[in-house]
Amino acid sequence: MLEGLFKKRDSISGQNEVTPVIPHEIYNAGILRLQDIIAPSALQINSNHIKLGEKVARVLFAMSYPRYLSMNWFAPIINLDKVFDISIFVHPVDTATVLRQLQRKVAEVQSQISIREEKGFVRDPMLDTAHQDLEDLRDKLQQAQEKLFNVGLYITIYADNVDELNQTEREIKSILESKLVYLKPSLFQQQEGIETVFPLGTDKLDIGTQLNSSPVSSLFPFVSFDLSSDKGILYGINRHNNSLVLFDRFSLENYNSVVFAKAGSGKSYAMKLEILRSLMFDTEVLIIDPEREYEYLAEAVGGRYFNISLTSNHHINPFDLPPVREDESPDDVLRSNIISLVGLFRLMLGGLTPEEDSIIDRAITETYAAKDITPDSDFSKISAPTLTDLELVLAGMQGAESLTQKMAKYIRGTWAGFINQPTNVDINKKLVVFSIRDMETELRPIAMYLVTHFIWNSVRKEIKKRLLVIDEAWWMMKSEDTASFLLGLAKRGRKYYLGLATITQDVGDFLNSPYGVPIITNSSIQILLKQSPATIDLVQKTFNLTDEEKFLLLESDVGEGIFFAGLKHVAIKILASYTEDQIITSDPAQLLAIKKAKEEFKMAQG
Repeated sequence: MLEGLFKKRDSISGQNEVTPVIPHEIYNAGILRLQDIIAPSALQINSNHIKLGEKVARVLFAMSYPRYLSMNWFAPIINLDKVFDISIFVHPVDTATVLRQLQRKVAEVQSQISIREEKGFVRDPMLDTAHQDLEDLRDKLQQAQEKLFNVGLYITIYADNVDELNQTEREIKSILESKLVYLKPSLFQQQEGIETVFPLGTDKLDIGTQLNSSPVSSLFPFVSFDLSSDKGILYGINRHNNSLVLFDRFSLENYNSVVFAKAGSGKSYAMKLEILRSLMFDTEVLIIDPEREYEYLAEAVGGRYFNISLTSNHHINPFDLPPVREDESPDDVLRSNIISLVGLFRLMLGGLTPEEDSIIDRAITETYAAKDITPDSDFSKISAPTLTDLELVLAGMQGAESLTQKMAKYIRGTWAGFINQPTNVDINKKLVVFSIRDMETELRPIAMYLVTHFIWNSVRKEIKKRLLVIDEAWWMMKSEDTASFLLGLAKRGRKYYLGLATITQDVGDFLNSPYGVPIITNSSIQILLKQSPATIDLVQKTFNLTDEEKFLLLESDVGEGIFFAGLKHVAIKILASYTEDQIITSDPAQLLAIKKAKEEFKMAQG
């Protein structure tokens, strides 16, 4: 068999040499073409369908259109939850040729109208309408307002068997026939049809309808169930049609968001991905981290990481005051801070009676006054008092004995190092993380309130584009004072260019709080990932979900859910690049692998 590939020839020396010969057809057979890549390995062609492996397919073509086509008429087909391919061929037609054809057509219609008039027949509205449409089209073509195109619309539907194929065909036909668009299968031309729909750019069926520019533009499949804007970050992929979910939270009516998901469904992963991408758009990010999940992210981007605990070297003084802005009065700033401090002490002391509330309010005011901090003074350069100063004031007040005893543990007791120190925390980085993982469970709500209050005062110093992320926000919803403060941030943050992002896995605690639903309504973006069966009914009621969306949230994989922006929402899948994934992952196995790789790298460098 190989002998055909060689032939003998005489050399100059007279000896016979055997040289290879490569036939042209063998060479061509080895060339890899586009058709070879996308074509199936084998197929079976029947009169009204084609079998591709385990699947069957059928090609349909549009044969008739109504007089008018409304915008988005093709969107229900594009968004149909079926497997199908669509090919649209638009061939421009020479305007001069069309005008000559229209002239003849107009003459024919006018002749028919005249004949009917001469015979005394009643006017035919169809002829009158046709004459009017022809004249309008001719005018627009002459004025270059419209062009004419020969348009072919082909749809290939797929199914596991012929019965399912017929059902899909009936469904698509019923949708389009309700809009007076009629389809037919390409009988005995399924091969030509499948080649037409394949991405080869060849119209083998060549079944077109002449349409002018306006109806052609309504056909283009650029309208879909998508949720995207011209700028912003990539939140994920639309699971319905694989379009991108791009959004800029700072272009919405408020900059807040909420994320609800059960444990392990990817809520922190989704938030870290948004943080990483937001940093590239000059957004400063502040994070309250209850589980130490953001430490590696802070290290990777060169941010600051503060560990807030009883033994930590990082301290925040709750008596610190923000500078007074030009549009604020010192009296309002001082009064607002005193109200926040009363809320903090109510949380620290396990509640206050009306008499104790009044005493604490007066004691805080006098503590500030002892440092010359009054509504009439310039307190921007005065050192703030501490809890020790407040204790001295309370000691001299009648009826404050019990308050002094309760506060002793924060001043001289076990919890003294936590709150009774001057502030030594600076947030002058693009990313700042406050970790409260090592804080005792009893003190976590207090720590979150204290850190949030400190961040709020820092934000008011200078307006910048900032994002405040509060993970496991249900901790703050357990107390009325912390929940009320969180709602105040959601409402007032926009004035200071601050977006608030709350994340929680305990949906019940969050939504059962009287402040939970108002925080949601003051959040332009809501992200729902996989939910627990125990809370899904509450989530469905709160977000007005359909039963299909309810089951979607129950059956979603990690990183899948529903993305809301205003009144619109889409099913989303959150995806990260390899590099992003290595930075933001919370998977213990991946974290151990990364840690091991870092140690091996250090050993190799050493």
